[in-house]
Amino acid sequence: MLNDPRTVRITGDDIAAVFRRADDADAETRPGDRRDGPVPEAYVWCNLTSGNGTRALWLLLLPFMVVNLAHWMRPTARGRRRTIRLYGLLVRLAGLSLTVLLVAAACEVALDLAAWQCAGTRACADRHSWLGFLSPTVSDGGWWSLPGRRLALAAVVPTALTVLLWYLSLRTWSAYESQQPPGGVRGPEPDDEGTRTALGRPGFWYGRRLVARLRAAHTAAGLLTVAAAVGSAAARQDREPGGPALLPVLGLLLEGALAIGAVVVVWVVCRRGRTERRLDEASDARLVRHLPLSALALLALTLLYAGWERPGWESAGRLPGDATFGAIALVQGLLVIVLAVVAHLLHRTDPDRRASMRGLAGPAVAMLACALGGVMSGGVAQRVSDWLDGTGASIPGPPVLLTWQASVIPPLLVLLLVLGCWLARRAWQLARAEHAVVESDYPGETGDPGRTRRIAYARAMAALTDRGPRIVAVTSTATLLLGAGALFGALATDRTPGEAARGTYDVVHGAAETAQALGSWLIGLGFILFVTWGRRAYKDASARRTIGILWDVGTFWPRAAHPFAPPCYAERAVPDLTWRIATWTASTGGRLVISGHSQGSVLAAAAAWQLDPATRKRVALLTYGSPLERLYGRWFPAHFGPDALGRLHEEVDCWRNLYRLTDPIGGPMRLPGDCGPAVDRAALKDPLAYGRTGAHPLPAPILGHSEYQADPAFAEERHRLLTRLHPSFPSPRTTGQPPAAPAGS
Repeated sequence: MLNDPRTVRITGDDIAAVFRRADDADAETRPGDRRDGPVPEAYVWCNLTSGNGTRALWLLLLPFMVVNLAHWMRPTARGRRRTIRLYGLLVRLAGLSLTVLLVAAACEVALDLAAWQCAGTRACADRHSWLGFLSPTVSDGGWWSLPGRRLALAAVVPTALTVLLWYLSLRTWSAYESQQPPGGVRGPEPDDEGTRTALGRPGFWYGRRLVARLRAAHTAAGLLTVAAAVGSAAARQDREPGGPALLPVLGLLLEGALAIGAVVVVWVVCRRGRTERRLDEASDARLVRHLPLSALALLALTLLYAGWERPGWESAGRLPGDATFGAIALVQGLLVIVLAVVAHLLHRTDPDRRASMRGLAGPAVAMLACALGGVMSGGVAQRVSDWLDGTGASIPGPPVLLTWQASVIPPLLVLLLVLGCWLARRAWQLARAEHAVVESDYPGETGDPGRTRRIAYARAMAALTDRGPRIVAVTSTATLLLGAGALFGALATDRTPGEAARGTYDVVHGAAETAQALGSWLIGLGFILFVTWGRRAYKDASARRTIGILWDVGTFWPRAAHPFAPPCYAERAVPDLTWRIATWTASTGGRLVISGHSQGSVLAAAAAWQLDPATRKRVALLTYGSPLERLYGRWFPAHFGPDALGRLHEEVDCWRNLYRLTDPIGGPMRLPGDCGPAVDRAALKDPLAYGRTGAHPLPAPILGHSEYQADPAFAEERHRLLTRLHPSFPSPRTTGQPPAAPAGS
């Protein structure tokens, strides 16, 4: 970034820091020195997203991250505060359902498949010696062989998972997101939620109170899910005639307490959303501390209740997992549908023609998050069942609903294949259309069909990014319809697709059997590939950087819908940048060009919004390869829409943007400007030269999203911005060169 092997850290730590060239470390103390240009600084934050190997484990939190994105994708709206709050509430409830789904999947594996089915079946327990002490047949009736005690012991697994998620959320908060915004540098508070972007509000990058509340609620929800899985099995047995008279009463009391606990958890999630208009430093210490502890105490009582000796109780069949997973799937589907209605109402109040899917991007992404959660839960259940049941007939296996959900994966993959073919055809059409344009962009050059074809193909592939909303819309709609069909099939027949198709046409029965077998194999394979990718990223730094690039978008946003999502690096990075800009301009009175590439341009804009108006007027923006309008403006219109970007352009001194037609990420801002005809400079040539020239004796590469600073236009625009800044400011002493993402981003 600094183009010098000798660099020094000016401020910061090993996670994120500001660097300068060694020769420029004390530039402020030598104002009389003659310089050929500005003093460049580089803000490096890559360790926030792709530092050590443990970041690869964040892949397991992918559904939580995706549903958190849905919160920030709401449409722009004017004067609809209650509807906006309802939108946030629905997304938070969808996030809560994902926590319950994850813990329920862990209960299905540990309690149902291992402790209930396999340990209770001699043929299965004989193949797995580690289950021998739990089996009533292998261990000759040991103390742990009673069904309730087996379930109580197996409950350690989902309980440990819940505690791990709580610990990771607490630990990552203190490491990444506990940075307070600097006092006195915040922008003015907006007078209406729909007229200005929320990124300039004082409390936007400090959501500590909400994350703590949600963490307590989700932890309690996970513990209550484990308690319900254990207690419901014991209570169902106690309702059978001939048992002790006291146990049914205890079962009813525990079930009532679990229901009350569930109501309290939902109330906590619904009660309060984000507070952004002020720095919310209040604490809900009692709630945060007492709610998980109360759920843990209730779980302990449930385990004691389940471990009571019940004569004649034997484990047979499955635990009632179909009802649990069916209820979760139904609730998620209803939440997504209602969320779509609310998003449509918001979009109608202030239509934005550039918004993805006409304002329905949030519901579509929430649907994909639920689908990811279903695939992960179904995948691990299918693979554990196959591992435990070597013969394929010794245990009943996972719930029927999970088999139905696996069976709809092949049709969904066929749809994705069709969409892939459509994209390939569209790319071919765009490449053909670009042939003539490429030749006209390099007049006087000798034609080279191969060179022209490569440039045209690069432009066509970059243009496919704009088709992303259509792909997401079709995929999420198909997922919703296929999921509804799977739920209806499982509840209506209580049999697997192959069993339900018996007695019909041979073609139908064969297709059902094939879809069931292929879907079960694919869902397990997908989960294995998912874990394998995470393991590779744990050991391979380059793979970890790739994940870090994906996380750049997913973890830019604060955890507003799910506390167990990967931590928000911007709650550390934006205050870092704001502090540096505000303190440097205050101490030197200097002028600043904030230069941001790719995701760095998003951080640069976010930091500029957090400055006070006087400091913001001393700042100019130079963005290149920027997704601010092309991606963020379309997918997050309430925060990066045309009004928000237009206001930012008015409040900084000047803004120039560079982009290429071969860049699949960066694009134009589409804003008028007073630095010239517009904020955007005309699309840069890529490659810089079509053939061999005196300046480029070897073929110039197609750069796409990288190496914008190598283009002469970069130095030209930077010089133009520095000379434009108000003449009453001192001479240019620094260029804040913040955020360049990890290599290749």
